Amino acid sequence: MEKITIFTDGGARGNPGPAAIGAVVYDASNNEMSTISECIGDTTNNVAEYAAVVRVLQHVATIVDDTKAYHVTIKLDSQLVERQLNGAYKVKDATLKTYFDQAKEMITNYASVEFVHVKRELNKVADKLVNDALDAG
Repeated sequence: MEKITIFTDGGARGNPGPAAIGAVVYDASNNEMSTISECIGDTTNNVAEYAAVVRVLQHVATIVDDTKAYHVTIKLDSQLVERQLNGAYKVKDATLKTYFDQAKEMITNYASVEFVHVKRELNKVADKLVNDALDAG
């Protein structure tokens, strides 16, 4: 099985406000495979964090031949999103529940997906991609 590590981030300037997502995908040798840096309109930070997870899972499916051959680790600095996706917290917000359900459905297309919370300072590349999109947006 192949391994992929992904760092994701989402953010909004204002909450809600103009928002963007960022993600960087690394192969098992820690080589960068791909990045995402996109504006997603006006929304909240939490929605942007979830949108980044959903979008990168969609994206990876377009850059690999068979998602079922991949063990994926998604590292994100949103403790809320990580804990909800790992089942430690319930999802009460209806909008977040929609993204949660999409993410949970999409992970079934992979051999495995693990969600790991990382400190913000360890997520600098994805954070920069969010800010680059917002600055360009």
